[in-house]
Amino acid sequence: MSRTAVILLAAGAGKRMAGAVRDKVLAPLAGQPVFAHSAAAFAASGVADFYAVVYRDRSQMTALSAFAPTPSILVKGGRERQDSVAAALAALPGDIDYVFIHDCARPMIRPEQLVALHKIVRREQAVVLAHRVTDTVKEHSGNGRLKTLDRSKLWAMETPQVFSKALIDRAYLRVAQRRLRITDDAAAVELLGYPVALLENIHPNPKLTLPKDLANLEFLLAHAPRGD
Repeated sequence: MSRTAVILLAAGAGKRMAGAVRDKVLAPLAGQPVFAHSAAAFAASGVADFYAVVYRDRSQMTALSAFAPTPSILVKGGRERQDSVAAALAALPGDIDYVFIHDCARPMIRPEQLVALHKIVRREQAVVLAHRVTDTVKEHSGNGRLKTLDRSKLWAMETPQVFSKALIDRAYLRVAQRRLRITDDAAAVELLGYPVALLENIHPNPKLTLPKDLANLEFLLAHAPRGD
């Protein structure tokens, strides 16, 4: 029987919060720390056999451990997001077959989405939660000229992103060998030329980035309870 691990990324510095909160993943949101909402969704989904919680410093590690799902390990994060993911991948047990990678600054993930992603990854080996781009997007060349991109082909990436363990290990090895900087895990898999499936998300799944986002998330959670 296959085994699945979840990497819960919580080590981000949250610089764009401009000091509004000391630690955005520990900020109170609907009566719980932001981190706890992601942890609860995964626990409710039943998709995971093991968790790796990536922390920033000892103080944060202590706070996160109170809400970490079980069984889990706590992994010290790196300088960049990709360093944190690489450290967590290296710390996982050797019998893991599939890996969810989730930014805990996205607290609105739903258990039913996790179940759907788990089903797809076992078939496709790589799948990302994403939503369609609805705005008109233009590419700016730097010389004042604009190019309109075909928005019917554009998707905004979210998390979780889910992969077979063998595939994401190989992808991150390629990133390290080429000394590349990536902003999401699908980008690593793209380097191998491997196709990545998309699961369209029709529900809000915003990332907590700016101070105003906390109020928006409070509103969304109040009006879109899990399981509806």
